[in-house]
Amino acid sequence: MKKRFYSKKNKKKNRAKRIIFLLIFVFSLYTSYQILDERNKKIDQKELVQLLLSPKKETNIIKQIISRFIPTKEETIKTMLDTTYKGLIKEEQIIPVTKEEKEPLVYIYNSHQTEEYTPSSFVEYSVMPTVQMNNYILEEKLEEANYNTIVEEKNIKQVLNEHGWNYAGSYNASRIFLEEAKKNYPTLKYFIDVHRDSLPKERTTVTIDNKNFASILFLIGLENPDYSENLAFTEKINEKINEKYPTLSKGIYKKEGEGVNGVYNQDFSPFTILVEMGGPENTIDEILNTSLAFSECLIEVIDEYEI
Repeated sequence: MKKRFYSKKNKKKNRAKRIIFLLIFVFSLYTSYQILDERNKKIDQKELVQLLLSPKKETNIIKQIISRFIPTKEETIKTMLDTTYKGLIKEEQIIPVTKEEKEPLVYIYNSHQTEEYTPSSFVEYSVMPTVQMNNYILEEKLEEANYNTIVEEKNIKQVLNEHGWNYAGSYNASRIFLEEAKKNYPTLKYFIDVHRDSLPKERTTVTIDNKNFASILFLIGLENPDYSENLAFTEKINEKINEKYPTLSKGIYKKEGEGVNGVYNQDFSPFTILVEMGGPENTIDEILNTSLAFSECLIEVIDEYEI
């Protein structure tokens, strides 16, 4: 009887231990998620783009997440040295080497900054991807091609509010940015207004060589008195896309008349273009593929003018 009593007692203890362990495990998971979620909010689209463009992006993204949660061995050692031996070791003064940069040539902006794409959970670090993400991809590739690029980061909505304009006044707001950019950087020549279409995924997605892309559409405002110059530049880019990535571009849509802007700031320069990439249901990978393809073709066309 005594043996049986102890057996029941042990079973109760073991059951209690398992319950406690399970509760601790669930609590630790919940806490970890909350901490990670809070840290994710500090990641912006530019940092996300840098990760997406880096080799073995999935591995790098995981490492970045881990580094925000658990410090690496090297970081721990550095912290120990900084706190324990600070002042005892003479630090060498590092003189930064300044890199000579060319004057900026390309300006990338979004008249409709809030146009969004579909988030695909974990990979975005809880960042809602918008058309502004395209800007940083294009900037990265243009800079690699040695074309210094300015990306507009000021808030269009703030300008709309200041002037009492509604959403239809977005091109008036971006015009202010264009004029300010040209004033600050007179060497700017190419102005790229990046948008997103509003059509469903089946009409904004194409597959090329077993890879999904967000389709491209160019827009030309026929109410610009000199639209033929903008059209000629746009046609060169569109032809290059058709040559390298057949079916990626849906062509050039010409707009005028009542209810449309009709100019789209393309009177600002003969090299001002408006390009729509994908729609609201396209994913980051599809947008990335398209932005890389577009930047490749854009660079080749700019080369024809600049080299």
